[in-house]
Amino acid sequence: MNILAIIANFKIQDLLDILFLTVVAYHLFIWFQGTKAFRALIGLLVLGAVFTLARAWGLFLTTWVFQFLWQILVILLVVLFQSEIRQVLEKVNPLQRLRLRKGTRSEAWVEGFTKGIFALAGEKTGAIIILERTERVLEHITAGQELEAPTTPEILKTIFQKGSPLHDGAVLISHGDIVQVAAYLPLTSREGLPKEWGTRHRAAIGLSERCDALVVVISEERGQVSLAEDGRMIHVKDPAEFSRLVQQSLSLPDPRPGGWKERSRGLLLNRWRAKLVSLTLVSSFWLVLAGQQDFETTLRVPLRVKGLPSGMKIVDPRSTTILVTLRGLRRDASILDQDNVGAWVDLSGARPGTVKFAITRKEIDLPHNRVQLVRVDPSRVSFTFKEVKPPREQDPGVAEKGP
Repeated sequence: MNILAIIANFKIQDLLDILFLTVVAYHLFIWFQGTKAFRALIGLLVLGAVFTLARAWGLFLTTWVFQFLWQILVILLVVLFQSEIRQVLEKVNPLQRLRLRKGTRSEAWVEGFTKGIFALAGEKTGAIIILERTERVLEHITAGQELEAPTTPEILKTIFQKGSPLHDGAVLISHGDIVQVAAYLPLTSREGLPKEWGTRHRAAIGLSERCDALVVVISEERGQVSLAEDGRMIHVKDPAEFSRLVQQSLSLPDPRPGGWKERSRGLLLNRWRAKLVSLTLVSSFWLVLAGQQDFETTLRVPLRVKGLPSGMKIVDPRSTTILVTLRGLRRDASILDQDNVGAWVDLSGARPGTVKFAITRKEIDLPHNRVQLVRVDPSRVSFTFKEVKPPREQDPGVAEKGP
């Protein structure tokens, strides 16, 4: 397979194909990173590479065994990792980016909420609080009790004090108001988390992996305030940083909004190693599999003539070219050019005047039969001929005169 020829025929569709799958691979990496399913994905990539090499090298038995095992392996993966697969499918929401986030116009509740959070942290009172954004949270939590109350420091302290029957659970805040208390959240299945993280931190990570909620965690042992978002835990240093992060996550007015250059730079540089690895893997697989892709190419080749009678002369055109469109596997069609594709027309039926000749598959010379002719443009070519007298030959019976 001529890789240079494939790269030389790189199209805009190929670029979009690679970029789209790079985004998919990157998000799969982020969602599964640190979980048991992530190690299974690494194993699948290794098996896929072995299968591709075995197929390319013509290892018949290895290829046959892998084709048989793939069917069983897919079923086992669906059974073993159904919860992780469900999380990924829940994340794929095409309408999510089209909707405006449900932000609250007033910032007053955020100020009071921040005071209440750091008041609890100062007393080392453990708490977990969910801030609902665009996706519904109720379908991911259980055993909650409805409660309608404003988000004030006094109410938060009342709920999470150790003597309260509602302190053992999470609080759900929607549109700046408390709507659920004593709710239980799904725990994350991710491995390798810090040992000092307790059930609250694992529950916060678990919910943030399933929806776009922002989860606030207060450590009972250390009095530390943290924010869980999109499977990541962010430790907050002071109330100012906490208020800014909450306002930014809920799309509330930010006094220091970033420009488009900073957002673009963050989009490229944030987790750039994971993005670079995803792009490299997808590009490598594209190069390996691109040769099996159906490919269509159009060449302009000169039309050559043969069989012209000796008494005829071509008046017009002196030379002509035609467009030949060919289709085949990319590894075969991408190496075609004027040197290995020819076009001929048989002029044995020429006569004085203008005559049209059809250009069919028989008139096209191809290097092999793995490439098919799609069309020829033009399919008929006109030639104008005139009759010419052959040069007069000397009579052999006439002797040559001497000096």
